[in-house]
Amino acid sequence: MAKPEAPGGRRGARPVGDLVSGLLDPVLARKAGMTTGLIAAWPELVGAKLDGVTRPDKLVWPPKRSEDDPFEPATLVVACEGASVLRLQHGTSELLSRVNGFFGYRAVARIKIVQRAVVVHRPSRKPPTRVLRPEERTDIAAMTAGIENDRLRAALSAFAESVKARSNVTKG
Repeated sequence: MAKPEAPGGRRGARPVGDLVSGLLDPVLARKAGMTTGLIAAWPELVGAKLDGVTRPDKLVWPPKRSEDDPFEPATLVVACEGASVLRLQHGTSELLSRVNGFFGYRAVARIKIVQRAVVVHRPSRKPPTRVLRPEERTDIAAMTAGIENDRLRAALSAFAESVKARSNVTKG
């Protein structure tokens, strides 16, 4: 079985981004009518002031009734947090020209703004830690004292401190 060739005819490792976009593009096209390229370029398209508070939700293409229907541009649905809706609304025409410039043709005719939370705050999955007692630090230093390599001793000490700090933590 022949190995797949990377872009440019080279064999070997390929960037993960190329692999992921190859997997996600068909799903995004089916579910939201867009590509990972638009999502990746979004911060540049909207600018620094709207980057963290907006995101492209989907492209809604008008239904085709027949093969003879002329091309009609889509509507870009943009999720925006409440405080920034007015700023986005004032910059809609500029955003339209930037998005169409990204696609290389007039792909989007209008922008529909949907007010919703953009940043999803996920709870931390990091286990809780506690402060080590001085005698625990002394025990760890005694355990690693026989290790001659300074870097290895420091790494093992840090690992031991991390394990100890996560053990016997009272949840409250």
